[in-house]
Amino acid sequence: MPDQSFWTLYSEAVLTSLSYFWKALWAFILGYGISSMIQVFVTRDRMQQAMGEAGRGSVALGAFFGFISSSCSFAALSTTKSLFKKGAGFVPAMSFLLASTNLVIELGIIIAVFLGWQFVVGEYVGGILLILFAWLGYRFTRPKQMIRKARHRLNDREGRDDGSAQQTDWQHKIQTLDGWRQVARQYFMEWGMVWKDVTVGFTIAGIIAAFVPPVFFETLFIGAGQDSSTLSFFAVLQNVIIGPIAAFFTFIGSMGNIPLAAILYNNGVSFGGVMAFIFSDLVVLPVIRINAKYYGWKMALYILGLLFGSLIATSLVLHYGFSLLGILPESTGGTASNENRFAIDYTFFLNLLFLAVTGGLAWLKFTGDAKGHHHHHHGDKGSVEQILFWLAMVSYVWLVGGLATSYFLV
Repeated sequence: MPDQSFWTLYSEAVLTSLSYFWKALWAFILGYGISSMIQVFVTRDRMQQAMGEAGRGSVALGAFFGFISSSCSFAALSTTKSLFKKGAGFVPAMSFLLASTNLVIELGIIIAVFLGWQFVVGEYVGGILLILFAWLGYRFTRPKQMIRKARHRLNDREGRDDGSAQQTDWQHKIQTLDGWRQVARQYFMEWGMVWKDVTVGFTIAGIIAAFVPPVFFETLFIGAGQDSSTLSFFAVLQNVIIGPIAAFFTFIGSMGNIPLAAILYNNGVSFGGVMAFIFSDLVVLPVIRINAKYYGWKMALYILGLLFGSLIATSLVLHYGFSLLGILPESTGGTASNENRFAIDYTFFLNLLFLAVTGGLAWLKFTGDAKGHHHHHHGDKGSVEQILFWLAMVSYVWLVGGLATSYFLV
């Protein structure tokens, strides 16, 4: 690393974090807008009835319902728990969970912005492979007794549902102002679920980009900086295993992890290792704790092992499959250029456009709330959310201090 003062690196870290977020802002707004429309206009009232025991149709339906219900990891865990409690089979429920966190529109857009089309293809193909490997792992282990006990535990803790639900015709809803007000409320709920992860994730990405030298990644990941197509199987396997371990210690959701994944890639980590890092949002400590609260520790650890094994197998298949097809992305190492971070280019105009869209959605939401159409969302106020909240507050102090440093000292 060049001989630079702490204050220069501090300024560099903050400007990098802000430029990453500026680069991704329009993609966030577009993705959450589409996700909100799908969740409001597509009814899901009876999908648990279609998601019976494991079979091709049930697993496919679980993946489809997960795709149209795309959400952050913690919201997906809650919905999966509800579906499982209402009678959905374990594998279709896991299919829903994996699809709603990996076959995600907004995630694909962010990956395209930071990493390129190969990673987008890897994300969606990998999402399907994750479901198939999890299904295969379930069929091999057959934990029927444990699943039965977990379902009884849920019913004992939370009571049984009566199955009643109301359906509203989406064709009618899409033509009404109230329907679009629901979209606006859902849009801001989506931001409410992820703002802490995004804040912390982008801040950490800037810190790593500025302060961590390439030699660290070369030490942590075997073969980092080398041509991925020439790596030995052991090196690729080590990258694929270390990726989830690195994600485990960040405990940031998938949206906040994408700029970190980009830094790994820019420092020469193999394609398989980067994909394993991206897929690891369901094997981090907060997710394990939530699963333990829902199903008990034995079931939570079983799910951890099932998903960890599935993501390793998926990442290896993607790495060597892309290599065989000749589309394995190559990274020469080194961080992205710092020039023209906030240039007047297509990103600038797209951000203005989608900020105007956000303004319109804010008007719909607040005028609807003023008329008495309130929607109360009770988020997770547990220890993990509290930790993320305070980390986000510290991040804002760090960012403001870095901007002041850039203006007055550097």
